[in-house]
Amino acid sequence: MLAGSAAAQDVPSGQSVTLHEALIDTVNGESWLRLRFLAPQIAQDGGGVSYVQAEADFEQLCQNVGLPYITEYDLAPDLIVVALMDRPVPFGQADPDATQFIEAFRIGADGCIWEAF
Repeated sequence: MLAGSAAAQDVPSGQSVTLHEALIDTVNGESWLRLRFLAPQIAQDGGGVSYVQAEADFEQLCQNVGLPYITEYDLAPDLIVVALMDRPVPFGQADPDATQFIEAFRIGADGCIWEAF
């Protein structure tokens, strides 16, 4: 895990998200930078921000947090994975009560490029 700025980020959906943790791992021979943000407003009960409303948040977080992060820490990931979660969930553990939205991006000449799984 790498340290990162915990400053709140304003995103297109209007919610405020906070970087919870940044992880680097290898998946199928590729380096992945995982940026995991707390986004309480996506909660199943009482949240109010749907995946559709949060969709533009992912690219903005990749561009404005992910790309500067890899520069600051001199990283060269193949993929940046942006996750929004309504509460802290340990990486790799299931929590049926938690809401998580996840998207992945390749890094291109013009920035983050959405990667369909």
